Amino acid sequence: MLVPSGVLGSGCPDEALARGVSLAPDCIAVDGGSTDSGPYYLGTGTSKMTRQATKHDLRQLMLARDRLGVPLLVGSCGTSGTDAGVDWMADIAREIAREEGFQARLALVYSEIGPGALLPYIQTGRTAPLDPALPLTAERVEECEHIVGLLGYEPLAEAIADGADIVLSGRTTDTAVLSAVPLMRGFPAGASWHAAKTAECGGLCTIETRRGGVFFTIDADGFEIEPLDGANSCTPYTVSAHLLYENADPFRLKEPGIILDAADARYEALDARRVRVTGSRAEVVPYTIKLEGAGGHGYRTMVFSAIADPKLLARFDEWLGNLDAWLRAGIARVFGLGEADYGLDFRAYGMNALNPVPPAVPPHEVGLMTLVWAPTQELATEIAKYCNPMLLHFPLNPDDPLPSFAFPFSPAEVELGRQYEFKLNHAVTVDRPDAFARTVFETIGEGARD
Repeated sequence: MLVPSGVLGSGCPDEALARGVSLAPDCIAVDGGSTDSGPYYLGTGTSKMTRQATKHDLRQLMLARDRLGVPLLVGSCGTSGTDAGVDWMADIAREIAREEGFQARLALVYSEIGPGALLPYIQTGRTAPLDPALPLTAERVEECEHIVGLLGYEPLAEAIADGADIVLSGRTTDTAVLSAVPLMRGFPAGASWHAAKTAECGGLCTIETRRGGVFFTIDADGFEIEPLDGANSCTPYTVSAHLLYENADPFRLKEPGIILDAADARYEALDARRVRVTGSRAEVVPYTIKLEGAGGHGYRTMVFSAIADPKLLARFDEWLGNLDAWLRAGIARVFGLGEADYGLDFRAYGMNALNPVPPAVPPHEVGLMTLVWAPTQELATEIAKYCNPMLLHFPLNPDDPLPSFAFPFSPAEVELGRQYEFKLNHAVTVDRPDAFARTVFETIGEGARD
């Protein structure tokens, strides 16, 4: 299995990919996205990655697949795996096939779910919240602009069995897209899922993570993994550590229909570059599919100001509390708004925006991000403009001379547009793995170079 990178569009050096192709893989597979970057991309059905970078990488892989004659799989197309994301990726694939003059059998596996399709599962008690979500309701489902179900490997394997050269899938688990071919060919589930988990982020399980992806080989007893780049290395440490990536348990990983158990796994360095893993097991469990949904939640405007007043920075929390109280009182008086009608949030970069514990020594400067939320963009910007003078001049004490802060640009208000939030973090028990999958086949390419 050749895994060029952790996500399509992030790039794989040509030399590393060429070496991987020279090893004659039985499949090329790569993840196309996730919801790591927040609810916006799921809510809007758009891609985080640029079209140009995505097309560059997909062209590399489609040409390699054409030379090798092996399947190519891309999961979670368009970042969040919506139907629009699959169609976006398919359009790029059609362009590439047309430009390069080859044909391919394309399978589009959709995993977006309409609200109505979930209602029978809610009514029969087959949905369960994932901590800290609340029980799923029909009303909550209706708040979502897009809902996707994280597919397991089965719909992808079925598409390949039905003759697909290229599979472009909606939302899948990161590991499903890598484990599909080994599992459909009968290799052990423990080794297949563990190898897929290790390789899901490409070179992240190697010493030098920016030098391309990895190549793994599965057999009846385990798997071996190595970097694509001949000068890079995998070690027992880098390989075993990846089970902790986005996973709270260092030994057990939940996937649709199975739990990977690596408690007895052994990691052996075969040489300076390669690692062999044995002893992984998979436990069969009821088949569940994770649901992700996002919907709109008002609008935001941002103001950023820079503060370098030593007296103020020495008592920053006191100053910020005074500022917050002053502004909220004024917003209530001028706009007639209650606390539930808008949002006002301060993030002090250099003080405690990322670390909730303030530094022991006052910082030299702080960048204050002020975020205003409101039901409309116009109201959010109006409130931000009301805050503007105090974000430029607000003393620590009422009788202090007015300090001066700095705005890095003018106008100071930046409209961030419609905001989205995750509405669903639930699992649904299904009767079959393809309960929410829909597959469409087509032949792409015109057989002649443009």
